[in-house]
Amino acid sequence: MNNQQRFAAGAALGFGATLAAARLARSRHAISFENRVVVITGGSRGLGLVLARMCANEGAKVAVLARDLDELERAHEDLDGRRGDVMTVRCDIRRRADVRAAIDQVMDRWHSVDVLVNNAGVIQVGPFDHMDHEDFENAMATHFWGPLNLMLEVAPIMQHRGFGRIVNIASIGGKIAVPHLTPYSASKFALVGLSDGVRAELDRYGIRVTTVAPGLMRTGSPINATFKGRHEAEYAWFKVSSSIPGLTISAERAARKILESARYGDPELTITPQAKVAAAANAVLPGLFARVMMVVDRLLPGPSSRAAANRVQRGRDSESRWTPRVVTALTDRAAVANNEL
Repeated sequence: MNNQQRFAAGAALGFGATLAAARLARSRHAISFENRVVVITGGSRGLGLVLARMCANEGAKVAVLARDLDELERAHEDLDGRRGDVMTVRCDIRRRADVRAAIDQVMDRWHSVDVLVNNAGVIQVGPFDHMDHEDFENAMATHFWGPLNLMLEVAPIMQHRGFGRIVNIASIGGKIAVPHLTPYSASKFALVGLSDGVRAELDRYGIRVTTVAPGLMRTGSPINATFKGRHEAEYAWFKVSSSIPGLTISAERAARKILESARYGDPELTITPQAKVAAAANAVLPGLFARVMMVVDRLLPGPSSRAAANRVQRGRDSESRWTPRVVTALTDRAAVANNEL
């Protein structure tokens, strides 16, 4: 064996040993969700409801927080009868008083919070020309101040017990800025920064924080997103791109990956190969990636001069011939399955 072969063999052995040590260290932090108190914001529909189902099936005590009472009632019916115990709490996470009252209810019933999943979100789609201050305020209140409100309430509880898991579900839109999703991307960038920042400081208390950046998911959410500009055209590109197999991942597969990362206390999770490639390209070649995003923007619907263009319109009211059901069938099924209707 020559020197080059010895070096290659030594490097391979060293890499294998490092990988094995990393896996051993990761496995030492593994937890079961059985009998754990899990708080999930935005848990009445979409990805949050799928996460709640999986936690309940594993025997967790699940507290679902959401704003809509009808959605909460349907979610409770969906979750009732599974292995775990379930409670639903009406809560607007943008209001700190609501958050404090919700966590008080959880503590009164179960005396603990073991896992917090900051999942609640809003999606506003349309050209920057039609976005106003209120759109950005709502996105920041939901994606930044809401998770911060929850973390400020539960962190002391977890610190006292010397254990906790916090999962902040951001987005690939929090790593790369996506045209026509500016309020969403800006607020998700803020959540990524918050999540990554508190991770280092809470680790000393046994609290492990996971930042999740999913790519395109089939949760059924487009019908509840809001749109401005050329409403039907904006809804069409958004719903179609969220539906194509191979480019998107089902809510169930994404939820399993998220819970596995939470189980082991992983620092970060990026979901879908396309999202990983996009994040890496933006980090390595930011100038080139910026130009690609400029081209993407040119392909999207332009601003509209219509008086109604600044009106907020939900996806459910924006269906047209540009959103053929043969293409969006998987998203439509997910909407039915995950309480989006």
